[in-house]
Amino acid sequence: MAGILHIIGGGMAGLAAAVDVAGSGTRVILHEAGRSCGGRARSYHDRHLDCRIDNGNHLLLSANSTVFRYLGITGALDTLSGPGEPIFPFVDLAEDARWTLDLSRGRLPLWVFQPHRRVPDMRLPELQSLYRLIKAEGQTTVADCLLPGAFTRRLLEPFSISALNTLSDVGSAALLGAVVRESLSLGGHACVPWFARDGLSESLVDPAVAYLETMNAEVRTQSRITGLDVAKGRVTTLHTAQDSIALSEHDKVIVATTAPVAEALLSPHMAGLMTPNAFESILNLHFRLADTPRPLGSFAQCGFMGVIGGVTEWVFLRGNILSVTVSAANRYAKDDHEELARTIWQELRRACDAVLEQPLPETPDAQRIVWEKRATFAATPEQNRRRPGSATPLVNLALAGDWTNTGLPATLEGAMRSGLHAVQALGLKIPS
Repeated sequence: MAGILHIIGGGMAGLAAAVDVAGSGTRVILHEAGRSCGGRARSYHDRHLDCRIDNGNHLLLSANSTVFRYLGITGALDTLSGPGEPIFPFVDLAEDARWTLDLSRGRLPLWVFQPHRRVPDMRLPELQSLYRLIKAEGQTTVADCLLPGAFTRRLLEPFSISALNTLSDVGSAALLGAVVRESLSLGGHACVPWFARDGLSESLVDPAVAYLETMNAEVRTQSRITGLDVAKGRVTTLHTAQDSIALSEHDKVIVATTAPVAEALLSPHMAGLMTPNAFESILNLHFRLADTPRPLGSFAQCGFMGVIGGVTEWVFLRGNILSVTVSAANRYAKDDHEELARTIWQELRRACDAVLEQPLPETPDAQRIVWEKRATFAATPEQNRRRPGSATPLVNLALAGDWTNTGLPATLEGAMRSGLHAVQALGLKIPS
């Protein structure tokens, strides 16, 4: 008898686990406490902007094999947008410089020998920073590995903050090294950037929910699991605010919630459970314009641009919406939000006007600040040691979430990989 797989949490980890198991003969029931699935990777209609926006921006790389497998299963590969080649436009506001990083398609890093394709003013010995990151272990921070120079300031530090959502002076070099090993060290074919063309829900959530329905899986939104019972080393009952769900000896459970929720659910039954307990925020600002900007050059080809030398880090253009992402945003938590938005808008004008047919207006039509205060665990060496594995002492329960020990920082790839790890920890079969 196959039994039922109960997945608690409908974020990316929970959805990935459900998609992996659906169609295998195991019945899947996904419990999501909110009104919709997706967690930190979803879209919604914002009343103030009167349009649909994402609660954050996520840039994928072609190396994200677990994400692309998920998109392939759910039929959502054609919902992505990107340049189709490993190019990244940048602007340095502090030094008034612009360039497009153009990586070699193959594994040999020929781009570093061609000044028009590499980071301006970089010196070849600075590439040693990448080797140091790849070899880093334990307590080593990113800053410990970075050599001073343009390559660090204009690429490695921005890349580190985006990947880890943690500043480089405290960020784990081992975690960033894992990202480098799976992307830049493999060559440009692993670094082609992609993002959701219409919205995160349209790419990552809605197709998955539709797929699960065709596979006779059940997605229960507004279904909060408030507790569970354990007997003889296994979960026997799940409790909701309305009723209780008795589990058979064949049923299994994946807890794919946030770390604090998982700890609250499981600590009464799993002595010594340790999870990350320090978190970093992400700041996103969405600016609506009366007229749709018309981008030029590599900004038009990519649909996004990296910004250095200001508060702004990445800017994405979708129709008449300019969206800005600022990672490791705890450092701005005490700043006045409206003043921060004005600063970022002025940075946008400096960054974008030269690559738009018409300059941006003095002020946007409307704006929305979205501050994810506990967006990810702080990717420090100390917090990395607190990440549990997927398997637990309870024989029918496994953990999933970007905060579990995936070997990666809290990225979409890490979240989805954790779902696959949880499925494997429970010994469930995955359809080929």
